[in-house]
Amino acid sequence: MSWPNPVSGLKRVYRRTRRWPVRSRIALVSAALTAVILIAFALVVGRLVSNRLHADFENDLQAKAAGLANSIQVTPDADALRINPPLAELGLPNDVTVRVVSADGSYATPGSVFLSAPNATAVTKVGSLQVASAPIISTAIGLPLQLYLQYARPESSVDATIGRLWLFLAMGVAIGTILSGIAGMAVANRAMRPISALTAAASEIATTRDPSKRIPEPESDDEVAELARTLDEMLRELDAARTKTESTIERQREFVADASHELRTPLTSILANLELLEASLATEDGTEDDMAAVSSALRSSKRMNRLVGDLLLLARADAGRIGRRDECDLALIASEALEEVGPVAGDHRFKSRLVPSAPVSGNPDELHRMVLNLLENAIRHTPAGTEIELVLDEEGDTVHLQVSDDGPGLPEGLESQVFDRFVRGHGPADRASRNGTGTGLGLSIVRAVAVAHGGSVAAGSSPSGGASFDVRMPLDPAREV
Repeated sequence: MSWPNPVSGLKRVYRRTRRWPVRSRIALVSAALTAVILIAFALVVGRLVSNRLHADFENDLQAKAAGLANSIQVTPDADALRINPPLAELGLPNDVTVRVVSADGSYATPGSVFLSAPNATAVTKVGSLQVASAPIISTAIGLPLQLYLQYARPESSVDATIGRLWLFLAMGVAIGTILSGIAGMAVANRAMRPISALTAAASEIATTRDPSKRIPEPESDDEVAELARTLDEMLRELDAARTKTESTIERQREFVADASHELRTPLTSILANLELLEASLATEDGTEDDMAAVSSALRSSKRMNRLVGDLLLLARADAGRIGRRDECDLALIASEALEEVGPVAGDHRFKSRLVPSAPVSGNPDELHRMVLNLLENAIRHTPAGTEIELVLDEEGDTVHLQVSDDGPGLPEGLESQVFDRFVRGHGPADRASRNGTGTGLGLSIVRAVAVAHGGSVAAGSSPSGGASFDVRMPLDPAREV
């Protein structure tokens, strides 16, 4: 049989209490300490009072025995002894037993209960009785023996009193422990109130991500107030650092937008000159090497021009530069984009379903770029023979633009990443990643334009298993209903 290890039991209790709130642990410790103090006090007081009650009871027995021994007279009478007054006439309590006995036990009051041999120096216990013995001092002549009066009484009354004493002490310990726990909880709640306020303020700041909010400072100037001031100072520094960082990022966005805008002019000039040079070499006797060099430079310039245009649009969106907004028809823009992409569609098949008119407030060039990017994306990332469908309809106060295909679909897990910048798909149908024509910014521009016009875009799967891109944006409130 193995005995439980008390140390491991205490460790388990400690691990459980560590999960409790601080206020509960404070109240528990306060109640436990109070209980230990009260129990120790109750044990000492109970033992002292019990001993005192027993001593008083024994002293009372000895005093009563001595008093009765001095109040009676014993005289010889024929072959017996006469006790005057008789013991039955002394008016003793019902639970008291009295008898007269000789030292050697040769004489005892007739019919009395045996109470052991007399002992005049101490109280003896016989069964449930405490017995006190006192010598009888008598002036009668002819007494042959030394006689003693034995006074016996049960100690049940003292035991009952001591039992009530222990009960009262136990109740006092229990009540004191409960009151101590309640007081400890009240004190802990009061002490933890500033901490709760700090926690609520920190939670609000974490939710709103706004370090400009201030931490409430407690009324008392203690350690909690010092913590509140430290946290508040930290938030001030974080707010200042965030403001500085945002200012730096804003300047960078402005720089990128301005630089991209400035780069378009020389690139346009280079592109125009290369086109003129290519035309000139084609009509004159230019060598094949010259034509190859000019064609390569022209392709690179066109690609750079597209990339700068994409970066300019994204930089303006990041900097919050909203372009010119006019009332335009998204249905007409989608139809024109579909016609523009037709010559480069190759073996792809197009199907469209457009509402007659979808008036929106926006920039026609940006919206055209958004639809064109979605169509070109479907062409680049699907194999020949794929059917691409363009759908435009109204849903209440919003317009829904959808471009879907029956190709291989988006790679698993890429639905939430395709709109990030410079993200490209990989797969057998992804021609853009093989020939290097894609920049990874097309869908980023789609999202930037949709968000700039108060809308949203999402990627998913079409009913045929291919890819599907859904753009939703608000209709023009000023349209005729």
